[in-house]
Amino acid sequence: MQAKKRYLILLSAGACLALLFYLGFELPPARRSRHELGGRKEQPWPHFSDPLPPLLQPWDQTDTEEYNMHISPRQKRDVSTSVYRGKRCRMDSCFDYSLCQKNGFKVYVYPQQKGEKISESYQNILATIEGSRFYTSDPGQACLFVLSLDTLDRDQLSPQYVHNLKTKIQNLPLWNDGRNHLIFNLYSGTWPDYTEDLGFDIGQAMLAKASISTENFRPNFDVSIPLFSKDHPRTGGDRGFLKYNTIPPYRKYMLVFKGKRYLTGIGSDTRNALYHVHNAEDVVLLTTCKHGKDWQKHKDARCDRDNAEYDR
Repeated sequence: MQAKKRYLILLSAGACLALLFYLGFELPPARRSRHELGGRKEQPWPHFSDPLPPLLQPWDQTDTEEYNMHISPRQKRDVSTSVYRGKRCRMDSCFDYSLCQKNGFKVYVYPQQKGEKISESYQNILATIEGSRFYTSDPGQACLFVLSLDTLDRDQLSPQYVHNLKTKIQNLPLWNDGRNHLIFNLYSGTWPDYTEDLGFDIGQAMLAKASISTENFRPNFDVSIPLFSKDHPRTGGDRGFLKYNTIPPYRKYMLVFKGKRYLTGIGSDTRNALYHVHNAEDVVLLTTCKHGKDWQKHKDARCDRDNAEYDR
């Protein structure tokens, strides 16, 4: 019986070695003499204690690990296949240049549908496009198409979330699987995982998105945009504190952040650490624990104070 086991082990090892050679792997060479090396000095084997160079930049690696901790493989697969079905899209494969050859670069904005709610931020984006020299009201002259349906906030817990967006977009007469369309998005997914699920298939459309992951970003096709506040003015705004040519400019505040402090899930570790640099003078970082229906189950000793400062 023992001999039979030994033969099975040998056969398994031989099969593994054959597979490695078939796939093109090379085993490390045996130690050879200096004479066999032609007088060259033999390179020492590396120490396993030597640190390996990171495959990702520190911020990418941290975000990826944190993301993978809170999202299941099935969720990631569903997002990639249903929302980012056109992951291989590039300008030469998913963009029709012939629409631009006759009239140049013209952008068409769909007319706003009656009864559809639209946020002020998205209204500002559409108004800026319509006020530019690239705008056309004739879809037959357009090279690029922009939805009037508000796609900025795709967090299902948000009051600005637009429902039934999948059906509404599929019924657009010019949709054509999203070809030559540009979709704007700031927030996607919902607490606590915040996947990049927009709730509809973008098809072959380009995506102008904030906080897009490197896994889903399509180079030279998608557009990475900053995450701006919903209260951000379209143009103008109050004058700043710039005095003459003072470098750096005089400002009352050096750093300001105000938002939710997630007690669990993605982002919780990062935002829980903000209080370390908050000094209530020129660095003001305010967070609230009031997020979700069961936030009180997870509240900590700082929540009451943080909530009070946030509200004030």
